[in-house]
Amino acid sequence: MQTATSLPQNWQEILLERDTIIADLELKLEVALHQLAHLRKLFKGSKTERFAPPVEQLSIFGDLSVQPHVEPETQTITRRLPKKKEKQQPIRKLLPAHLPREITTVEPEGIDIGSATKIGQEITEVLEYKPGTFFVSQIIRPKYKTGDTQEGKTCIQIASIPASLQPIAKSNVVPGLLSYILISKYEDHLPLHRQRKMFLRDKIDIPESTIGNWVKQGLNLLEPLFENNLKSIKKADYQMVDESPIPVLESAKKGATHKGYYWVYYDPINHNIAFQYHKSRAGDAPKEFLQDFKGYLQTDAYGGYDQFEQNKDIIQLCCLAHIRRKFHESLQNEEVRATHALELIGSLYDIEWEARDKKFSADERKALRDEKARPILKLFQDWLKAQIIVVLPKSAIKGAIAYTLNLWPRLENYLLDGRLEIDNNWIENKIRPLAIGRKNYLFAGSHEAAARAGMIYSFLAMCRVAEVNPTDWLKDVLGRIQDHPINKISELLPHNWKKNQP
Repeated sequence: MQTATSLPQNWQEILLERDTIIADLELKLEVALHQLAHLRKLFKGSKTERFAPPVEQLSIFGDLSVQPHVEPETQTITRRLPKKKEKQQPIRKLLPAHLPREITTVEPEGIDIGSATKIGQEITEVLEYKPGTFFVSQIIRPKYKTGDTQEGKTCIQIASIPASLQPIAKSNVVPGLLSYILISKYEDHLPLHRQRKMFLRDKIDIPESTIGNWVKQGLNLLEPLFENNLKSIKKADYQMVDESPIPVLESAKKGATHKGYYWVYYDPINHNIAFQYHKSRAGDAPKEFLQDFKGYLQTDAYGGYDQFEQNKDIIQLCCLAHIRRKFHESLQNEEVRATHALELIGSLYDIEWEARDKKFSADERKALRDEKARPILKLFQDWLKAQIIVVLPKSAIKGAIAYTLNLWPRLENYLLDGRLEIDNNWIENKIRPLAIGRKNYLFAGSHEAAARAGMIYSFLAMCRVAEVNPTDWLKDVLGRIQDHPINKISELLPHNWKKNQP
């Protein structure tokens, strides 16, 4: 215990120590409030990162020092409001012409139709729905007697069932129903037990184990196409990579789940995408996949990708959207600095929108970036270096600035080639349907099931990019893939398949 005789003689030292303790507590409080706000947002807050800069803002080429917030002068203006225009009735869109029409005629009551003269008619179209109709497809195979053998046995010849009518041997499922089940599970996120209940409403009792076996064997049919897709992606010289967790039912422990990962590889030039399952998030997965890769690699800041920094054949890029997110999370604690950073980032995105809106080629986009984006990046970097030494340690804005400066070499690399994107938002958008599926069917049944699901996730993402109806594509491919030449298997990938459709 400290006694009166051990107290400092100089009261200034006591006050200085008190102020130090108070400042430390205030800093801890600020950090805690930022973490609390972040957790509240994750739990029930809005996920949007939309940022609207203030109406009155400094030019990004002007003074970069942080200015104190000054309340603008208010001025009262009176004016005569124009008369409100009458609200126009909304125009209802016509129903699609390709839908079949069922005609119902409604005659007026109380008149003699035979003696009345018809002068016209009013046609009203409404949209109707009937649940999907099941029917039985009978496959008749005549038997023919073609003669007798020397042993006196009768020779009978009968045709085998083509894969287009029975993709899974000795089963009673056809490509149409199999594609419906797969799309319902992996695109519409309906677990198999819910699909079985839907079948029961039509008095069709199919055991869930049977449906699960159909799913397993149907996905196995797609394996050669998936392997071909992986080979195509590995040959690309520009790849985006991301990873997403998937719970997997662990067979060793009853009821326990293992946290596996889908490593998602995307070729932005040819629009090939692959979900490859791995049991962990360790860097061994991308290391093995990219062992012969040469070109541009765009990822987030996960440490598993740092291993490629020493590879002279790989030029790494980061994601500006992740940087923007860090500053967006700092708005509540450091509004002035965070706003300034977000305005600079917004200016970089405006340049990308300009190039996209004008449909610039890769060379034109590179020239535009050199002219407009490069000066903004230089201003941004200088501002970050000036601010990191004056902001509070352990603050949210300090973390955002340090995060950006650590990734700065990767950030500038998108200026090297007009084909490169400023972020990897595209690949993250293709992972989002996976998150919906996790909420509905909770986990994969095994590591093998997770790997098979990765194949169909890959093809569904490619269908979305190619604007292909996944049900039509899958129905056709399931019926053709077993008889398709293996050296032409790439013709069945969604974007190539679309070219051959009438």
